[in-house]
Amino acid sequence: MPSLFTWTVRVYYEDTDAGGIVYYANYLKFFERARTEWLRSLDIHQQDLLAREGVAFVVRSASVEYLAAARLDDDVKLTLAVEKLGRASVQFAQQAWRGDTLLATADVKVGCVDAATMRPRSLPDLAAAKMRAA
Repeated sequence: MPSLFTWTVRVYYEDTDAGGIVYYANYLKFFERARTEWLRSLDIHQQDLLAREGVAFVVRSASVEYLAAARLDDDVKLTLAVEKLGRASVQFAQQAWRGDTLLATADVKVGCVDAATMRPRSLPDLAAAKMRAA
């Protein structure tokens, strides 16, 4: 079973629509932040990868299912698990929770690319090793 990473975000006014409900596209931002914090927890820093290895991570695909609404001032727990670690990509299963209520789920595929050409390339060895160990 994949290891589960969790990170919590508070819903701010800027995250909501006129009705005080989190705007649907902001869940993608929340999920992105959770993936970034997961990388940081593994001591993988995207700026370092860009500067030293010339690589970047890009979202190749994202599928989100919305189940319930988050509202202003809610604490939203974000989870992620690596479903598949490929040579040049990572497939994530992500969820957003308010307490015991599942708000949204996402399947996100992230690719590793050469930053100069935007062509796929292998994950750097050290980053891949840290991801596998997690």
